[in-house]
Amino acid sequence: MEHDVAMLTPEVCLLVGTVTCLLMGSFLARERQRWSRVVAVLALVAAAVTALVGPASPAMGSLAFQASYALDAPTTTARMLICAATLLVLLLGRDELAGDPRESEICSLLLAAALGAVVLAGASDLLVLAVAYLLASIPLYALVGLARTPAAAEAALKTYLLGALLGIVMLLGVVVLVALAGGSTYAELVSGLRSGQVPRPLVAVGVVATLGGLLFKAGAVPGHFWVPDTAQGARTALAAFATTVPKIGGLIAAYRLVDATVQSGAVQTGTVVAGIAAATALLGVLAAFGQDDVRRLLGWSTVSQAGFLLFPVAAAGRSDLAQPSLLLYLAGYAAANLAAFAVVAAEPHRRTREAWRGAARRRPWVGTALLVSLLGLVGTPPTAVFVGKLTTFTAAWDGGLAWLVVLGAVATAASLFPYLRWLAAAFAKAPADEDAGQVSRGPSSAAAAAVSAAAVVLVLGVGAGPLWTALSGQVLR
Repeated sequence: MEHDVAMLTPEVCLLVGTVTCLLMGSFLARERQRWSRVVAVLALVAAAVTALVGPASPAMGSLAFQASYALDAPTTTARMLICAATLLVLLLGRDELAGDPRESEICSLLLAAALGAVVLAGASDLLVLAVAYLLASIPLYALVGLARTPAAAEAALKTYLLGALLGIVMLLGVVVLVALAGGSTYAELVSGLRSGQVPRPLVAVGVVATLGGLLFKAGAVPGHFWVPDTAQGARTALAAFATTVPKIGGLIAAYRLVDATVQSGAVQTGTVVAGIAAATALLGVLAAFGQDDVRRLLGWSTVSQAGFLLFPVAAAGRSDLAQPSLLLYLAGYAAANLAAFAVVAAEPHRRTREAWRGAARRRPWVGTALLVSLLGLVGTPPTAVFVGKLTTFTAAWDGGLAWLVVLGAVATAASLFPYLRWLAAAFAKAPADEDAGQVSRGPSSAAAAAVSAAAVVLVLGVGAGPLWTALSGQVLR
């Protein structure tokens, strides 16, 4: 048990940071709550460092706490990605959140949601999965509504209602699967369903219902309705967090569940997931066509990205490339999506595509970050998402889903249109009646976050070879 606790040092760091920020909000004066951000940063750095160089598990792929929590490459990747993404959110939202009377509560909620996403990614037990879902979801509802505007209230209501509904459906699926398998761990799930004495229709109901909650976290069909409203109505930093961090935990958790059911041989879940992936990718791309609000455009972009990220999930258990391709794509997506939201945070007064006209010429570094982030989301070389899409498409093809690869290629080509419209406006000549001295500049911290994230997008793309080796388990412990 002591060794198990030591192996969960990153999660303990996030938990301690969450509680500390909450207590600081209760006892510190409002003008001193900025120290909660320092605590949050320290907790995230400590979690990331211990995830990378902390106590190692006896063997790669081992389990802790009676096989309820996995200590493997996906968990390690999720720990580092989620901590890095949350740190970048704090940087891009430094000016937006500084001085807020609820600053300590915001830091506490961010850490709690990040912890929930990490546990979601590492869960190897259906009951742990259910608890992680609640931990990752409940803070999210509060974060979305913190702006206290009509748009934020609508987004929070949609997020809560959809999350609560799919959460109940997920709990129903967990109950069905536990009852059928005679145990809650994934090992028991595989052995219990493999016996051949369980009714397969009930197994299918349990798996699909459980996936419902995870699809909500991933922002995929049918749990996607909250995403564009959150991207448009929530504070920019919190919208960036909500569209990035939960997706990491939800998709890795979905991969583990699909992989376990495929191993059991009871149901072929991959076909259902492939259909959901196709619907999500197409819906996100087509809905982005008519968006004039750039934040809502990014919201629909994250929906389409969830569809592409489901490709390796659909190939789970049928291709050895599925797991490393998912992890690589998640790293590239997180960097590109956060870069795009950081660009938006750097120019908060430019809400529509037309308002961005000439912006890249006035702030070349921000314009460059916008170019890298949007082309990165499309998946053009040499960005990380290009390598992510290439490997996920290969995994889907290797898993017998050639039709899905063809559809994904068409959706990728179509996704160029809404992004290029935004870029065309940003790099166009500024309106003649716009005085450079009258254009207010946004926070410098957000611009720094945008440039940093854009640089990561390129570095991950150029260094994809060693990263692929690491994610394949040859280096990453």
